[in-house]
Amino acid sequence: MGKSLWILNHYAISPDMSGGTRHFDLARELVKKGHEVTIFASGFDHHTRQYLKVKPGEKMRVEEYDGVRFVWVNTIPYYGNNWRRVLNMLSYGWRVLRCSRGLTKPDVVIGSSMHPFAALAGWWLARRHKARFIFEVRDLWPQTAVDMGAMKKNSLPVKLLYAWEKFMYHKAEKIIVLLPYAKDYVASRGISSEKVFWLPNGVNLERFDHPVPLEPGSEVAEVFEQYHDKFKVVYTGAHGVPNGLDVIVEAAKLIQEKSENIHFILIGEGTEKSRLKEKAQSFGLMNITFCEPIPKQAVPSVLLAADCLVYSIPAFDIYRFGVSLNKSFDYLASAKPVVMAGNPQNNIVEEAKAGIVVEPENPEALADAIIKIYELPEEKRIELGKNGRRYVEQFYNIKTLAENLESLLGW
Repeated sequence: MGKSLWILNHYAISPDMSGGTRHFDLARELVKKGHEVTIFASGFDHHTRQYLKVKPGEKMRVEEYDGVRFVWVNTIPYYGNNWRRVLNMLSYGWRVLRCSRGLTKPDVVIGSSMHPFAALAGWWLARRHKARFIFEVRDLWPQTAVDMGAMKKNSLPVKLLYAWEKFMYHKAEKIIVLLPYAKDYVASRGISSEKVFWLPNGVNLERFDHPVPLEPGSEVAEVFEQYHDKFKVVYTGAHGVPNGLDVIVEAAKLIQEKSENIHFILIGEGTEKSRLKEKAQSFGLMNITFCEPIPKQAVPSVLLAADCLVYSIPAFDIYRFGVSLNKSFDYLASAKPVVMAGNPQNNIVEEAKAGIVVEPENPEALADAIIKIYELPEEKRIELGKNGRRYVEQFYNIKTLAENLESLLGW
């Protein structure tokens, strides 16, 4: 007999949108096993700052993708990182409570953080329906903001967030963490490590085995066609402060001085994108193209068309607990060589023997590594790619992770 799971994640997306599909991918596997999964997410998209899934006056909308039910909640719009963003978070936490009426009662509710109100609403709904409550910590909030210097440790908002965090840890039957060493952090908050379970991001390998072709005439398809004879170094994902993309732009400048055959393609959106474009212009770069975000289901085709994949992890203290980036698993699944600038506690590019790792925020080292990959014989690049693919098949296949989740739920 299948069970019913509710997942509250403000920023969850369906596969036709741009971003990480963690909860959809896990839910799809659980549905295949006979369970019913409902994901409550915002119909106002966090990346594009547009109403993508509800109309402005519409309270909510229900859609289904591969058997996974999405309840899109209308949240207050915001267009900058200001008080309206807090209102947007609050409106999700409040309105989601009224969007669950008429649905099959849950056996388990997962409240997933970035912000406090989704997890609080999940706990409240679990109480209302006498369901078990699990707290999922996708980001160590507020510690991440403190370590990145965005918030002061002794400020009132941070103290309130620490209190909320401890409350959620105590109320949850189990705690899911994505970062491999986050268990140490939770234990440091006075919580038994026996309550904490590591369930990282992973990858749906079917998407890479049967990739959705790029839409002819789309921006990204035209860019790949334009530079088909170049060695294409590709980045996909957010263009924000935590992504540290300055080092990639600066590496592109150094490479332009040495080779005309290497072209960078950066795909995505974020608060830093316009500044990064201006920076590339000020350098007079002809070897870098910025593209708009693409749907998650188009990512495999883009990665498979690349010659080398790149990303950066800045030297923030928070990475002492490790990382679990969607893009890193997608990169490895595409069987392409990877260059990473960073020094997180867990280093999957190194573990997988899938490419080259250099120290963070060092454009010279990053440029040298990309040129080294470019100069490798093709068979050596293929070998690096195959190493990465084998690694994710073994450790980060979404099917295996969904089985782990089912076991964790006790089903």
